Amino acid sequence: MLRDITIGQHFPGNSPVHTMDPRVKILLTIAYIVMLFIGSNPLGLAISTVFLALLYGISKIPLKLIARSIKPILPIIAFTAVLNLFLLSGSGEPLFQWWIFRIYPESIEYTIIMAVRIICLIAGTSLLTYTTSPIVLTDAIERLLYPLSRLHLPVHELAMMMTIALRFIPTLIEETEKIMNAQKARGAQLDSGTLKQRVQALIPVLIPLFISAFRRADELAMAMECRCYHGGEGRTRLKQLRLRASDVVYGLICAVVFVLIGLSNLWFPSI
Repeated sequence: MLRDITIGQHFPGNSPVHTMDPRVKILLTIAYIVMLFIGSNPLGLAISTVFLALLYGISKIPLKLIARSIKPILPIIAFTAVLNLFLLSGSGEPLFQWWIFRIYPESIEYTIIMAVRIICLIAGTSLLTYTTSPIVLTDAIERLLYPLSRLHLPVHELAMMMTIALRFIPTLIEETEKIMNAQKARGAQLDSGTLKQRVQALIPVLIPLFISAFRRADELAMAMECRCYHGGEGRTRLKQLRLRASDVVYGLICAVVFVLIGLSNLWFPSI
């Protein structure tokens, strides 16, 4: 299960999605998330899903990888689907009724829309990290947050912390899997027993994991100090971010799609 978590991983490529300006990709990702909630109707979500599938096809991200990124959230989707299916009421007669549980056509439609929305949300945000390296992502976040530096906010430090946290997610997942395998080899029962026993069995995993995380953080801080790292003041970059004509064209195409998603509310009411 831990190997299925792909958050923070970067997969190099030369597709138009990979070479797009990272600032534009961040803004488009935020706009896509907003439109998922604005166009909360069958047509809007259909456009959002097809558009996201086209982006994945253009970026040449394997379908197996997309399935791996969605697999860890399937229990959450199933849990929310059950709650929405049985707790939401409708205006007409229920399709199914047993004891206090009733299933209405509106609850089925809302459940499907909610599940598709969560999947598109995870897949859409994952596409950003799949096609953008952590270093470039740091520069893009810092440039977007630059106006806040006039308010004396540590913009560079904030961008660096967010990117380091995102970068170390795969490392911590790999470390967790190694610790769990080591504990299983010593006879730890991590996959059996009652819920209380499983929680107690995780303690020998969490303690080494926290120690390893703090050790890695200390080593990273020491390495940055040894290289005379002093934040963003006076810092130069090997690659400068420049907005190209292709970025504007891609952004306008995405804006047209987002407008279509918003206009879908004229034909279908949002749920």
